[in-house]
Amino acid sequence: MTSTNGTATRNVRVEVEEVGDGRVAIAVLTIDDPAKLNAMGRTFWAEMREALATLEADGRTRAVIITGAGEKAFSAGGDIASFAELTDVTAKRAFQQDCMRTFAAVEETPLPVIAAVNGYAMGGGCELALACDVVVAADNAKFGMPESAVGLVPGFGVLRAPSVIGRHWTKLMMFSGERADAETALRIGLAQKVVPAADLMDTAREIAVRIAGMAPLALATGKNLVNRGVDRGEFDHSTAALTTLHATADAAEGIAAFVGKRAPKFEGR
Repeated sequence: MTSTNGTATRNVRVEVEEVGDGRVAIAVLTIDDPAKLNAMGRTFWAEMREALATLEADGRTRAVIITGAGEKAFSAGGDIASFAELTDVTAKRAFQQDCMRTFAAVEETPLPVIAAVNGYAMGGGCELALACDVVVAADNAKFGMPESAVGLVPGFGVLRAPSVIGRHWTKLMMFSGERADAETALRIGLAQKVVPAADLMDTAREIAVRIAGMAPLALATGKNLVNRGVDRGEFDHSTAALTTLHATADAAEGIAAFVGKRAPKFEGR
């Protein structure tokens, strides 16, 4: 494989790598903010959608790998400090819709998407892995959905995790902030392979190259059929619920406590 081009936006780096005789390619999308553990900044959501749309349209890309820059994190999730900037209900709703559109873009793209999870996959990072088709985890990977600690819930995760890891594991992770290490993730179905961290990208690329040799229309049709039971109407319900929750005093307290690096004091209002 040879790298044919690379582009970077504020949060996402795109590299397209030729496969075989160069008629087809695979792409690596890297969440690129290691200093913030690849937190998903305000521009991330549109950038990920745009990157996928470009790859879908290029006629060559056959598989996509999503990973995080550096060795510490796939993604620590949404940039919680930026949540405090969402000062009215309209802005909160628009943000939730932006997130949901991005998870849906990953889930619905006809291109097979592999999550190569290095280190922490927390909150939105865990949800992004859930939206992917295959998850390869480094042996240092840790998955979690700790949004309740800041007065929120994982809007996409509560819809998708039950069908992947079961209702009770979803509730345990959501209620208590329980983290799943790589071996636990493999056991409960959140990851399909666990490999040494040094082998993560090579393993993900090997899978992507095998996929690239398959019939793309067959794969797109198969993906669509596997996902046929997905209820898109749930997105509207989740967005409405999250917008309401985001406007509560507890959410404001949780976000302020996180930014201030102190324990929150929730009052149930």
